[in-house]
Amino acid sequence: MLCRQAGLDGKDVDILMTKGNGFFQYRIMLRPDEVKDFVQAASGCDFDIDISYNSYVVDAKSILGVLGLDLTRVLTVICHGYSDEFDGYLRQFSLAG
Repeated sequence: MLCRQAGLDGKDVDILMTKGNGFFQYRIMLRPDEVKDFVQAASGCDFDIDISYNSYVVDAKSILGVLGLDLTRVLTVICHGYSDEFDGYLRQFSLAG
């Protein structure tokens, strides 16, 4: 689902979020300085969250796993549950697809 919402600078941004059988998928970009906060936010969820690039899939609650990914690439986050708070947090990193 491609959603439109106001970005932090007041301009509209497109958000790519797809919904499957009990999971939500986001395409995001992370900078190395954002990884710690991302992992803390993911760790606050009571469901599994995976983050991947190509065939590399790691637990999004693992700081070493996330730092081991190529952070210059678009990453895919798969949430095996839903949290309004984490959804809102992910949207600041989301990309239009």
